[in-house]
Amino acid sequence: MYKIAVLPGDGIGVEIVPEAIKALQAVGEKYNHQFEFTEALVGGAAYDAVGHPLPAETLQICKQSDAVLLGAIGGPKWEQLPVHLRPEVGALLPLRKELGLYANLRPCFLFPGLTHASTLKEEVIAGVDLIVIRELTGGLYFGEKNREKIDGGVKATDILSYSTYEIERIVRYAYEVARKRNHKLCSVDKANVIETSRLWRETVTELAKEYPDVETSHMYVDNCAMQLIRNPKQFDVIVTENMFGDILTDEASMLTGSIGMLPSASIGGEVGLYEPSHGSAPDIAGQNKANPLATILSAAMLLRYSLNLEKEARAIETAVSRVIENGYRTPDLIEEGCRLAGTAEMGDLVVSQIKSL
Repeated sequence: MYKIAVLPGDGIGVEIVPEAIKALQAVGEKYNHQFEFTEALVGGAAYDAVGHPLPAETLQICKQSDAVLLGAIGGPKWEQLPVHLRPEVGALLPLRKELGLYANLRPCFLFPGLTHASTLKEEVIAGVDLIVIRELTGGLYFGEKNREKIDGGVKATDILSYSTYEIERIVRYAYEVARKRNHKLCSVDKANVIETSRLWRETVTELAKEYPDVETSHMYVDNCAMQLIRNPKQFDVIVTENMFGDILTDEASMLTGSIGMLPSASIGGEVGLYEPSHGSAPDIAGQNKANPLATILSAAMLLRYSLNLEKEARAIETAVSRVIENGYRTPDLIEEGCRLAGTAEMGDLVVSQIKSL
């Protein structure tokens, strides 16, 4: 019996999360596991209901679970709220901090059937299989912020800081992941300009001595952004700080054809959090158009990283691959010769493939 906290959130979150739950239930039936799902409010939906984007009850449910499955939060409706009550700031950041989630994993794997879905040339992206490991609880997003009146207007300040401990923790984790893959690690920084990046590079250089079996390289973030488009297959494991990782992973999502294909895991504490990399997409909410595959693949990561169920995780990933090979596509990936599938139908197709494995 595994206890899963379910936080659908806002926008398309309430449509895609049920499809991931269906996949987990199918895995449970096939491999004799039981999942207990407890749903809770988060984000804009929580603010509308109780006046805060992260209710104490929701946080408690998360802490008492084996893992958390999150949909998406936020939207234009709540952008005019005070900063601390906006869904992204008032829910997602404190949730990561309270659960001790310092490492964000975003795999970027191109399913063979989607080579034509990307805007990049097939020869550039065919065979892409990399993972970005992003530090998640430090940097600009969590630094001190303030505004002050000055002559002629207002001055705003965000403080960027990192300690050796914070850098060592995430980089050691990245090295361990690299050891399980192709023994290549690229550390991304901006050490030619930023002092925290200089500390980052110094720390990685020192840690590299403890991992002689892993090929370590360094790259400036602007160059990395270019190389992800120019030659993404050169990368295996990328490790970087919070804001750089946030930007680079959205860019990397387009290598897979759509951000709707990019799952993520946030881990580090006792309870991991799993969510698609995309947002709440309010423009298509309620229309059965959202791609649930990133959320379903996030459920596979939940099985792998929180529950140590590797065979079951692979079952979901294989099922997704077969659905794609069979030519089914949601609107974000549709191309000539493929069959259009809505959110719920795509989830049903994955379940059917899990059962047939």
